[in-house]
Amino acid sequence: MTRTLPGIRVILSLVALLGAPLLGCSDSEDEIPTLPPPPAPTFESVAVEFDVTTPAATPCDATVAIIGNDEALGNWKLPGLTLTRDADGHFRGSAVLPVRKTISYNILLSSSGAQEVDTIGRILDVRSFTVADREGIEVKPTVTRWSLAGNAARPPVHFSVEVPANTPANAEIWLSGNQPALGEWNGAGVKLEKGSSGSRYFTCIPFATGTNLEFKVTRGSWDSVEKDAQGGEIDNHLHAVSAPARISVQVGSWRDLGPVEEQPDTLTGNIQYHDVDGASVGLRNRQLIVWLPPGYDTQTTRRYSVLYMHDGQNLMNARTAFGNVEWGVDETAQRLVEAGQVEPMIIVGVYNTQDRIAEYTQVPTTQYPDAGRADAYGRLLVEVVKPLIDSTYRTMPEAEHTGVAGSSLGGLVSMYFGLTHSSTFTRLGVVSPSVWWANRDIVTRVESLSGKLPLRIWADIGTNEDTSVGDSQIAVNDTRLLRDALIAEGWALDSDLKYLEVEGGRHNEAAWAARAEQILRYLYPPAP
Repeated sequence: MTRTLPGIRVILSLVALLGAPLLGCSDSEDEIPTLPPPPAPTFESVAVEFDVTTPAATPCDATVAIIGNDEALGNWKLPGLTLTRDADGHFRGSAVLPVRKTISYNILLSSSGAQEVDTIGRILDVRSFTVADREGIEVKPTVTRWSLAGNAARPPVHFSVEVPANTPANAEIWLSGNQPALGEWNGAGVKLEKGSSGSRYFTCIPFATGTNLEFKVTRGSWDSVEKDAQGGEIDNHLHAVSAPARISVQVGSWRDLGPVEEQPDTLTGNIQYHDVDGASVGLRNRQLIVWLPPGYDTQTTRRYSVLYMHDGQNLMNARTAFGNVEWGVDETAQRLVEAGQVEPMIIVGVYNTQDRIAEYTQVPTTQYPDAGRADAYGRLLVEVVKPLIDSTYRTMPEAEHTGVAGSSLGGLVSMYFGLTHSSTFTRLGVVSPSVWWANRDIVTRVESLSGKLPLRIWADIGTNEDTSVGDSQIAVNDTRLLRDALIAEGWALDSDLKYLEVEGGRHNEAAWAARAEQILRYLYPPAP
């Protein structure tokens, strides 16, 4: 009788499970076989976060709810899942839903029964998604219009106030202004609610059409009124009420606390600054940050290509960047130029302003009726900024040497400028573009081209961006539509069109910094 020892039985079991011989497969008797990774955790149900973007016409007293085909959503009955208004105009809430269930739902104003409708007033069909077997699910739909019109004589005005870092955690934030609802300059007219971010506060007040608002932000008295970032006086905020509106205010500092202690600069290389007057094209003034390549001061006869980039304060300096996270464009470009991996170029960062949404979009929408000023912003770049750079630095001003790049709405407007200013910009960095804007208007414009333009295009999207258009897959699908439209017009993948989907990529400066090298290497390859 032959006996099988327990240790041998274990090995034979592994052989059967793995489907591959483990005995005699290695020269080393001590080598341990590689086992498959443990299976990913599975869930019976998961928390799903709903983040609903609503139009400016949403009434100040509105209650937004999700109703749908699950008990957590009311089984199609009110109150369903009641969402909470936040400082950015979104309504948010969470529901625990069964994994792998297809959820159908509607969004409505539970306070009035109004439903969401399309641009011509038709009630929208139910929305749906399938609950994934993972944690961290976010559903982010956008409501364009409600089925019931608001009070046109007294439209809602939504106020959002971002406070500086030295604001006390328990601070009360107030608006004080020239209307009874704003306290008639009493120093503490209307108290704002604190948003989920902790640094943003909000309120909503209906005003009669034709009202001219003037106001400032305080912490309850004129002794704590807002100042600019350096502690200087500022003018009153102004707004003429004509339609529903969103007003965003960034408080620079407080009178009693003084300026916020600044972080140190994080700049690399030869950096210059310029001020730009936007009055000639009807826009606000702004600043430019200019990075000059290694050797610029010593190779005095050499001329350089130029890359213009939007959201300039986020590119090179953590002190000025959103959330103090920069792209690191200066460090990346410095390293690539010194290694001979890119063509030496000049990089011009154009700072944004409080009109960023308007300037980076080509048409207005129902939700953003004041948007659609990209043509004016394009004139600023072509007629003001570029002549300044070309006259100050040793550039190669021709279109074949000039690029424009940006992310999110900056990616959208970069693509738009490629279509409208191809005689000026031919190298495009279309990074995480907001293709969704105005029902994918940018895709329609590409499809309407009469022929291919002489553009070298980088386009990318992260698979986990969670943008305001809905879940991340919608952003990916939208960007694929743009890619496919470009290919249909004659662009060739991996030749004059580079398309990248970044697995797990988010919608933030850190994610864009991680692929800055790839973008620069594609748009500005070294000369052969």
